[in-house]
Amino acid sequence: MTEASVVVIGGTSGIGRELAEEYLRRGRHVVISGRDPARAEKIAAEIGADAIGIGVDLAEPETIADALGGIGEVTRLAITAIERDVNRIADYDRLSAQRLVTLKLVGYAEVVHTLTARLRDDASILLFGGLAKERPYEGSTTVSTVNGGVSGMVHTLACELAPIRVNALHPGIVGDSPYWVGKSLDAVVARTPIGRLVTMREVVEASVFLLECGGMNGADLFVDGGWLLR
Repeated sequence: MTEASVVVIGGTSGIGRELAEEYLRRGRHVVISGRDPARAEKIAAEIGADAIGIGVDLAEPETIADALGGIGEVTRLAITAIERDVNRIADYDRLSAQRLVTLKLVGYAEVVHTLTARLRDDASILLFGGLAKERPYEGSTTVSTVNGGVSGMVHTLACELAPIRVNALHPGIVGDSPYWVGKSLDAVVARTPIGRLVTMREVVEASVFLLECGGMNGADLFVDGGWLLR
């Protein structure tokens, strides 16, 4: 496999794909991953000649080392892959919770563990969380818990992996992302100080800032247009 400089886990769609395309425009070699290796290869071919697609299933952490085996030296690692579930204590779905906890906490950590020896001293890592950790909603029992765990992981990794920088980005509702397009979000817009929802482009810009700014380390950055203020 061609040596990779930027790895985007979850880079086949949405914000992850936009981030991968941004680094391709910057002339970087990029590896993107999705659960389906054939689809990841197809998306990589669509976005640029310097992109490679591989299959990685974060919910099956025992397979991650082999899946990432062909990746060479890494300068930037972004783990953007997410899943959502609706889980309440009153009717708790243990299996759904286990999958999400495994994917976002064990899976994220296993990716970093697997690639640690391939990270340059000037490398940086970005993990994606979410604002449910700050403002839970009906059914967010597991989502709120794992996003809080992402913050804890960032803090310990920033210390353990120093001088490699590690940060977390917590997006609000991203109005033009595939998940939210077409949904009724007027109430969210009304309580957002900028008067609109944030965009995928803005989340990508914030992601690049955290990945590239040498002074940012151990940070939790909220990208929500000020929604948490109200």
